[in-house]
Amino acid sequence: MKTWILAIMLMMGFAMNAQPGEKKHHGRKHQMENFTPEQRAELQVKKMTLSLDLTDKQQAEIKAFLVEKGKERDKAMTSLKANREAGKKPTSDERFAMKNKMLDEKIAMKAFLKKTLDAKQLAKLESMKLEKREKITNREKNFKKDGRR
Repeated sequence: MKTWILAIMLMMGFAMNAQPGEKKHHGRKHQMENFTPEQRAELQVKKMTLSLDLTDKQQAEIKAFLVEKGKERDKAMTSLKANREAGKKPTSDERFAMKNKMLDEKIAMKAFLKKTLDAKQLAKLESMKLEKREKITNREKNFKKDGRR
């Protein structure tokens, strides 16, 4: 009798774990997606202001730059989504062009920030990026270590 109860409890436990649940990180990736480019830029500038002590002039320049880049990003994302929904996959040349464009935009962003920020603010921004990258890699290592993949 005890073994039957134990077996039933184990089966219920396995069944409960097999049920699809709400993922903890669901929505974290796309939470900025619903905002307009102006709203995203405003939030990014405020975060940068809190961490880097930006002046009003720096805030205005960075916000204008981020709004412009955000609008370009939205246009690119809508075309990518349309192609994906149509079942059209990019060729290797198109993927190369997209990666190349993305790297050019990163270089332009870095040059703009070097021009806009002073040396102390730039050093702090780089250290923040390194900390964020380390945090992400540690999270990935822990995720893989837990056997979730």
